[in-house]
Amino acid sequence: MHTAQELFGYLEEDLLLHIAHSLKLPPSRVYGVATFYHFFSLKPKGQHTCVVCMGTACYVKGAAEVVAGVEKLTGIRAGETTPDGKVSLLTARCLGACGIAPAVVMDGEVLGKQSAADVVERVKGWM
Repeated sequence: MHTAQELFGYLEEDLLLHIAHSLKLPPSRVYGVATFYHFFSLKPKGQHTCVVCMGTACYVKGAAEVVAGVEKLTGIRAGETTPDGKVSLLTARCLGACGIAPAVVMDGEVLGKQSAADVVERVKGWM
């Protein structure tokens, strides 16, 4: 599934069915894995991605405000992509970077001790 997502950008329904058939597994099993792990996406992601950690340490240090700031700027909710396909806002259960909370991954780069203003400013540059 990792390879399929790398090739196609996301795991659409037909692709999941093909994987299930190829592995001789019920489609529900493949779909269950695809929806359980944060890494997999069932919808196309934007040109830029902003992933906000919502683990306990990050949440306590302001992760919800970071998400709210990006939602307000972009007009989308967590888990969505802007209509123009430029920005995807995602959340993660935990990035395992509690010492630098709140942590945000922007286009694959892990950034620590981020404020809502820091993240909003960077997202503005993407739009």
